[in-house]
Amino acid sequence: MPNEKALPKEEGVDHTLSLLKEGYLFLANRRNTLNSKVFETRVLGKKAICLSGKEAADLFYDNKKFIRHGVVPERVIQTLFGKGGVQGLDGEEHTHRKKMFMSVMTKERLQQLADITGQQFAMAVDKWRSQEQVVLFEEMQLLLTKVACEWAGVPLSKDQIQKLSKDLTSLFETPAAVGPRNWGGRMSRNRIEKSLIELVEAIREEKVTVSADSILSIFATHRDLDNHLLDKHVVAVEILNILRPIVAVSIFVNFLALALHNYPEDRKKLETGDPAYAQMFIQEVRRFYPFFPFTGATTKESFTWKGYDFEEGTLTLLDLYGTNHDPDEWENPDKFLPERFKDWKESPFSFIPQGGGDFVMGHRCAGEWATVEILKVCLDYLVNKLTYTMPPQDLSYSMSDIPSIPKSKIILTNVEPIKG
Repeated sequence: MPNEKALPKEEGVDHTLSLLKEGYLFLANRRNTLNSKVFETRVLGKKAICLSGKEAADLFYDNKKFIRHGVVPERVIQTLFGKGGVQGLDGEEHTHRKKMFMSVMTKERLQQLADITGQQFAMAVDKWRSQEQVVLFEEMQLLLTKVACEWAGVPLSKDQIQKLSKDLTSLFETPAAVGPRNWGGRMSRNRIEKSLIELVEAIREEKVTVSADSILSIFATHRDLDNHLLDKHVVAVEILNILRPIVAVSIFVNFLALALHNYPEDRKKLETGDPAYAQMFIQEVRRFYPFFPFTGATTKESFTWKGYDFEEGTLTLLDLYGTNHDPDEWENPDKFLPERFKDWKESPFSFIPQGGGDFVMGHRCAGEWATVEILKVCLDYLVNKLTYTMPPQDLSYSMSDIPSIPKSKIILTNVEPIKG
């Protein structure tokens, strides 16, 4: 017998254009208008159930109720994720592939990542001191491209850095774009995948020797559930799923610098070198500022939740940004308050800047720990290892741009390392 409780519903034929216009606030605006954390709308020509909040995230990451295969729009596959990657897998296949990623997120490897980031940051500062101005977003893209390739074991020559950095950045800057910009992102992915496929072929044919314990080697020799080597194209996609997210941390670094500028009292607390406060500050940057707007899945079966009927095969969107600003979970969610994380009881569903749920069995981003380690190093440099001036500039950021960054991309002048 059908459930009589009707989903709050946004009327209209399709709201894709509104999604592109409103960006990060698209779901939150409708949640507020309809006064419900679960509601129905239409995007991409489909009925979509939208969810927000901790309880909704807990539901969304239930692998018995939702699947990811076939959900991501082609424009996002062709730019951000690639075909055959871990994000679009379900069941045992997803668990097996996710274990490959988690196997390279050990404490030792993450420390190695932090060390490489520190070395590259020191070299960058040495270069920046001779520059009239530094555009932080662009410089961090270059820096993190070097970090990502060195950590993954991907060969990178000096003459490749600029081009690869631009191509990697294009992958996360163009999925929400239309027309030529989106096509440019597709071309960038094609170029990188082609070079990585050739590299994987050379490794398998023993024409190129790489360290057996490198991430590149581990991925190139990984076997699927049937004990077959992964298709070389899939290996290229998964290596990009290491490189691309590391370069995307440049977005968070920009927001680190913005927060340090906007909240000088918090900066003074960071100058004490307290690692606990640094951790709180980083987590608040990740909660407060926009990164991923939402994520999607399809209902695996029909079920009822909180009196609402979910039909099998229904597109479902989880509001990541809105959940991180949910007033039911976060006191004064629109205020920047690092201290909120002092006694925070870690939850895989209320704090979801890079997705939620379990790392190994679920779809939470495998690189979240890597993100935090990189940000620790970058924050330490920005606060304690260099001095700089932020001249007048446009520090505003748009909630309709995906991804969103300060308009000026954070311009620094008079950059100097702190001696000692």
